[in-house]
Amino acid sequence: MVDRSWERRSAVRVVPPARARKLAKVPFVELADGRLQGVVSSGSDVARVYVSSVAAATHAFSCSTNNNRPCGGLGAGYLCKHLQALVKEAVLQYGLERVARYLKADVGEGDDLVDRLDGVKEQAPAAAVFSRFLRHLGYLELPVTAGPVPEAHWFPAGAS
Repeated sequence: MVDRSWERRSAVRVVPPARARKLAKVPFVELADGRLQGVVSSGSDVARVYVSSVAAATHAFSCSTNNNRPCGGLGAGYLCKHLQALVKEAVLQYGLERVARYLKADVGEGDDLVDRLDGVKEQAPAAAVFSRFLRHLGYLELPVTAGPVPEAHWFPAGAS
């Protein structure tokens, strides 16, 4: 018999990250909307972040600041350091096999996923990704409580 008691809870189990990662450089990474996408901190300005993404299958990539200014390090045929950091952190979060499968990238043993991404620069929507990141940050500001939190009833937690 399958245990479906989790369906009656407001919290569900979360698959733990493949390996622990530091959130300072890449505070938000997700596999969503047909892209690996996330928010990457600027190396030179603490007030600036970049919204970076790589599309599944085509590997088209995009990187711009939170106010839609294009990344200066992004080339026509190569990934900037923000995109490289995003891919590295996604592999830490989800594991190489899952990220490569999602992106439809052919990665052999010992290959670096970044080297297997052969897309071109293409503008991708950054506002939705940045908005989701800000919404997730808002959950950190909720007051600590032992009772139910309506705003986070769907939010994944380490339920037992």
